[in-house]
Amino acid sequence: QVRLVESGGGLVQAGGSLRLSCAASGRTFSSSAMGWFRQAPGKEREFVATISWSGGSTRYADSVKGRFTISRDNAKNTVYLQMNSLKPEDTAVYYCNTNPPTGTYWGQGTQVTVSS
Repeated sequence: QVRLVESGGGLVQAGGSLRLSCAASGRTFSSSAMGWFRQAPGKEREFVATISWSGGSTRYADSVKGRFTISRDNAKNTVYLQMNSLKPEDTAVYYCNTNPPTGTYWGQGTQVTVSS
């Protein structure tokens, strides 16, 4: 059974940092592009960042460009999202998935709350 388990969320003040992790099990994702997505209350889930299978190419939503960094460790089957200079509008549940997303891979996500 394929599982993607997100962790590292929490409550942080504006301007602070968090590092999210996404641990995969059940299959290797080393040949898959991976992405981070988020869903704020009352809003649809949106794209945040993506990384190629090798880690050599990344792309970000305009809203997080310059503040967030996506990375991966294929040996650990894990994807990361370093989030700096956090803003209240970054408050959301953060999810990882393949990119484009695979419907059956959505996990529980990890809550990020940024206070002003």
